[in-house]
Amino acid sequence: MKNLQSGDEKAFEKLYRHYIDPIFRKIHYLTKSAEIAEELAQDVFLKIWERRAFIDHNKSFGAFVHIIAQNLITDLYRRLAHDKALREQLINSVTEIYDPISSEVDRQLVYQALESLPAQRKKVMAMVKIEGRSYEEVSSLLGVSTSTIRDHVVKGTKSLKAYFMENELTLMLIAAALIARSLKG
Repeated sequence: MKNLQSGDEKAFEKLYRHYIDPIFRKIHYLTKSAEIAEELAQDVFLKIWERRAFIDHNKSFGAFVHIIAQNLITDLYRRLAHDKALREQLINSVTEIYDPISSEVDRQLVYQALESLPAQRKKVMAMVKIEGRSYEEVSSLLGVSTSTIRDHVVKGTKSLKAYFMENELTLMLIAAALIARSLKG
């Protein structure tokens, strides 16, 4: 824990590897969405990294990780409950006007959002999220550690979320795409 608190990326990577699968499974079980589970699991570890200096090494780290995950899930459900009217409106409009086949629009929106990122982070996000490469593969190709790749993905994801929140039309289209896909599946 002391290594993590001092900013040791290898210590963080070791804890990440140990806890990512159980945290992902827990979130996936509670949300029933692999996409949401992936996002929230990344947010859990982003919060751990941001709060690493305040981790009490006398308490169970596993419990700490699970509490963060539970809090993020609770926050998600609170937001969803609060935005029930918006969800209903989106579902109604999606079923009438949105054509999920037009994935070119989705791709253009994502590429536009990627342009807002710093060059290295944009490259990493494109390789991991668009090309589907593993962290290890991108690490090898770019000659940086996997924890650096993970950091870029976590921060890139956070930046993209902020970008989409600032651009309401983009957010509405992406939400519509996600809802349309979930209605089909």
